[in-house]
Amino acid sequence: MQLTAPDIGEIGRTASDLRPDIVETPVITWRGGELAELVGDTTRVALKLELLQVTGSFKARGALTALHAMDADELRRGVTTVSSGNHAIATAYAARKRGTSAKVVVLNSANPARLERCRRFGAEIVVAGSGQEAFERAQHFVLAEGRTLIHPYEGRHVVLGTGTLGLEFHRQSGELDALVIPIGGGGLCAGLSNALKQLQPDCQVYGVEPVGADVMYRSLLAGTALASRPIATIADSLGAPFTCPFTFELCRRNLDHLVLVDDDQIRFAMALIFRELKLAVEPAAAVATAALIGPLRHRLSGKRVGIILCGSNIDPRTYADHLFTAPAALTPLAPRPGLAACRDAHHQFVQDTLA
Repeated sequence: MQLTAPDIGEIGRTASDLRPDIVETPVITWRGGELAELVGDTTRVALKLELLQVTGSFKARGALTALHAMDADELRRGVTTVSSGNHAIATAYAARKRGTSAKVVVLNSANPARLERCRRFGAEIVVAGSGQEAFERAQHFVLAEGRTLIHPYEGRHVVLGTGTLGLEFHRQSGELDALVIPIGGGGLCAGLSNALKQLQPDCQVYGVEPVGADVMYRSLLAGTALASRPIATIADSLGAPFTCPFTFELCRRNLDHLVLVDDDQIRFAMALIFRELKLAVEPAAAVATAALIGPLRHRLSGKRVGIILCGSNIDPRTYADHLFTAPAALTPLAPRPGLAACRDAHHQFVQDTLA
């Protein structure tokens, strides 16, 4: 697929446009005795606390970018979207900021805390039973009501919005040896990796998916965007029903490796983040840490590593349940077949045994 990715100049202009409506989330260095035992005391970890974003996740960046591009007539007709919760919150927030209405289609498994935040921003909520049904209903609102679909993870606006996160992180943290990014539909990874590879081409970019929501892994293996299998993970924010061409291609170009983590590894990482940092993160926000202390531990030993804590929209009861059921120790996953896919016309995606 031929595409022109946003350049740093365009990403910078987008960051300026977003500045009045988002916060610059902090970057901290994770210094903890338990972390040092797990990854070694020479590994330096820079945490981007995007969970402190105004909507509780990074999704505000892409939604605001899309709505900023809409004209007055489009704003009059309103917007719609599909989401497990975080993007719905972000779209509701962006719609309120731009003075328009939002009709968001959420899955019936969506966390109740996220639905309540959508309502607080004034969104109308429609519930669907599956990802496919959700997109069908949103498309109906596009055709019947003239609403604009704000896609949760596909397209140039998403990549520009999440690219501002990469630009910001690089400015705050300086040079990194590696960046570890959670992957659902791929919008966060596409924008972050596109920005970072322009700013620091030698930085290694690692994607992480849950075992029960591995659509990007299978798409990269196949060399084309695929639909997901049934989702089976506690990281519901990463349960995309399919990959899409634009974000998939940018992930394929810029990812150096992709690894998988299971739910027990995610719960362990959530508990570790709480014990050492006193931060309550949703499961999706813990997958990068789960990869750092699990399948990437030896590969990233002694390096300066960037980790994205991407969201915190979770209710107290569900969060507590995950902490109480977290294992006391990590258990490695069984190896998977090597991942090989064409990254661009001249390079091969690095062969990597997933473990």
